[in-house]
Amino acid sequence: MTAALLVLEDGRAFRGRRFGAPSDAAGEVVFNTSMTGYQEILGDPSYAGQIVVMTYPLIGNYGIAPEDFESRQAFLSGFVVKEPSRIASNWRHERSLEEYLVASGVPGFCDFDTRALVRHLRTHGARRGVIADAAQGVDALAARARGVPPMAGCDLASTVSDALAHGWVRRSWALPGDSPGQEPPRAQPVASEPFRVVVMDYGVKWNILRRLVDVGCSVTTVPANTSAEDVMRLRPHGVVLSNGPGDPEPLAYAVDNVRALIGRVPVFGICLGHQLLGLACGAKTFKLKFGHRGSNHPVMDLMTSRVEITAHNHGFAVDPDSLPKGVAEATHVNLNDQTLEGLRLRNAPAFSVQYHPEASPGPHDAHYLFDRFADLMRDHAAEHAR
Repeated sequence: MTAALLVLEDGRAFRGRRFGAPSDAAGEVVFNTSMTGYQEILGDPSYAGQIVVMTYPLIGNYGIAPEDFESRQAFLSGFVVKEPSRIASNWRHERSLEEYLVASGVPGFCDFDTRALVRHLRTHGARRGVIADAAQGVDALAARARGVPPMAGCDLASTVSDALAHGWVRRSWALPGDSPGQEPPRAQPVASEPFRVVVMDYGVKWNILRRLVDVGCSVTTVPANTSAEDVMRLRPHGVVLSNGPGDPEPLAYAVDNVRALIGRVPVFGICLGHQLLGLACGAKTFKLKFGHRGSNHPVMDLMTSRVEITAHNHGFAVDPDSLPKGVAEATHVNLNDQTLEGLRLRNAPAFSVQYHPEASPGPHDAHYLFDRFADLMRDHAAEHAR
C-alpha cells in the first residue's frame, strides 16, 4: 500500500493509503451505512460515477463469493474503507476483496478516519472527489475534483445498460442441502404459464431478475433505449423499470417510453425506475443532499400501515408535492426524513418504490412487492380476457 490522498472539491483532504487497483479515482463521493453486503454494493451499477465510502470500519472479512454478484462487472469509480480485512473467512469465498478490486480495476483508499469524512458529507452534502498519490498535492487534486462532471444532468443509465436483450432463467439460489420447501415460493402464473416480463435495463441488479423468476416470471431484459413499441412486440404481461445510476431528468427517451407503456401493460418501477415513472406521470424530481445508501431505512407502506426495514441506494427523489392530483398518489414514505418512497397511478396498473425490494444486500421485508406485481399482472390479464 502506498501513501495517497482523497481530496474533495471544497479542498477538504484525507491522507491514507491505496489498496486495490493502483489507478486514480474520480467521482461523486457518497457513503453507505450497510454493515454487510460490500460485494453486492461493488457490483451495483447504480454506483456508476461514484466513490463509495463504507461507514462500517472493517470490510472484506468474508471475501468475494460467485453467488453474490449483482452485475457483469464493477461500475463504481472507487471504494473507500477504514480497514480492508487481510483475511477472508467464509466457506463460499473464492478470492479476497483486494484481489477482486485489482482484477476489476477499482482503486481503493483506506487507513484514515472515515467517520470524519462521513460527517463532512452529511454536513456539506455529497462532494466530487479524487483519490491519487499524495505527491500530487492537495491544491492540484482539489482542482481535479472540481473538474469532475456533476451527477446532476448526466445520463449514466445508458453507459451501464447491457447493449443486448437477453433472457434470464436463474431464480434465487439456495444453500447446498436446502430442501425444496425452503426455496422461495412461486406465485400462480397466468393460465399456468409464466408471466412474460420485460425488464428495462437502466443498470438492473441481478437479484431483481432472480426475484421475478421466483414469482413465476419468464424474464427478458432489454437495453435502456428500447422503444415502447419494441417492448410491446414481446407481448409482455408486465414491464419492470429497473434501478440505475444518476439523474433521471436527462433520460427523456426513457420517460417518453414509460409514458407510452402506461395503461397498456402493468408497470413496476424500482429506484431509478420509480423516478422515471414519477416523471412520466407529470411529477418532478430533485437531488438529495447526501442521498440514501444503506440497508436499514424504515419505510411505511401507507396502504397497510406496515413498517418495513429497507435497502436504499439513490441520490435523487420524486417530489411528493408535485404528484399530479387524481393521477398518482403516494404509497410509501421514509420515516427518517419523510421523503417519498413509493407511488401508484390511480387509473392505470402501475406502481413503484424508491428502495430495493430485491434486498441484495439488505433485509427481506419488501419481498412482498414482487407478489403484488404478480397479482397486478394476473388481474390485468383476467380483465382483458373477458
